[in-house]
Amino acid sequence: MKVGFIGLGKMGEGMADSLIRAGHELTVYNRTASRADALVAKGAVLAADPAEACGGEVVITMVADDAALENVAFGERGILANLGEGAVHISASTISVALSQRLRDEHAKLNQHFVSSPVFGRPQVAAAGQLNVLVAGAADPVRRVMPLLEAMGQKVWPMGAEPHEANLVKLSGNFLILAAVEALAETIALLSKAGVDKHAFVDMMTNSLFASPIYKIYGPLLAQEKYEPPGFVAHLGLKDIRLALAAGESLRVPLPLGSLLRDKFLTLLASGGENLDVVALGRVAAEQSGQ
Repeated sequence: MKVGFIGLGKMGEGMADSLIRAGHELTVYNRTASRADALVAKGAVLAADPAEACGGEVVITMVADDAALENVAFGERGILANLGEGAVHISASTISVALSQRLRDEHAKLNQHFVSSPVFGRPQVAAAGQLNVLVAGAADPVRRVMPLLEAMGQKVWPMGAEPHEANLVKLSGNFLILAAVEALAETIALLSKAGVDKHAFVDMMTNSLFASPIYKIYGPLLAQEKYEPPGFVAHLGLKDIRLALAAGESLRVPLPLGSLLRDKFLTLLASGGENLDVVALGRVAAEQSGQ
């Protein structure tokens, strides 16, 4: 399949590489063009702007936030103005429900299709093609793009006929992940101040009561205080919590844990932790406990 891929950050590069390995013909665009060098060496074509990545049947976007997606989607050289009739835009980004709904409507006006397909997994999981891939959208475009989604993930999880449903599931999942990180951070701060071996605690918990991928990934990172290099950057964690809170407000659903997490992230960012991993919430918990 002829595919455009826009956004080659830590996640996007691995996802694009998975598509090349699966035999798809890729044209790639990234604001910093040098990020595409490894993919070009494997056969991808480098686009000069988003418009040049829109010549195929599908364009995939994997960018940081709403503003970045709006930047590549709208405008004279953006996706909407240059994607062909009947072609599909897959958004793999973690974006707001509101922007997902807007893109669905704008693509429909141009006889284009919009599919939301955000993913769960850290960069090394993306590089291995083992992501958990969500998908929501109209049946026919979802069917058409399924080979691409399957190439990037270990499993594709259908979430509904409206694209924004996948975005809300993604925000809810990230809310659960970050709540787990905060719970681990607070318990590790408690045990550390008491002189209990935090590594032994994490080993026991992640191999008994909490033997799940999230605890197994984040527990050791918290115990090791391994805040760099980031796999899930703190400022994006704050962004995701804000989007979850906005969704809750629009649906009149209170999310008190979300408010707590927002404040914890603001504390982290205020102390210079913007580009650390979200596990640096452990640093906040330690500092607030006087350690």
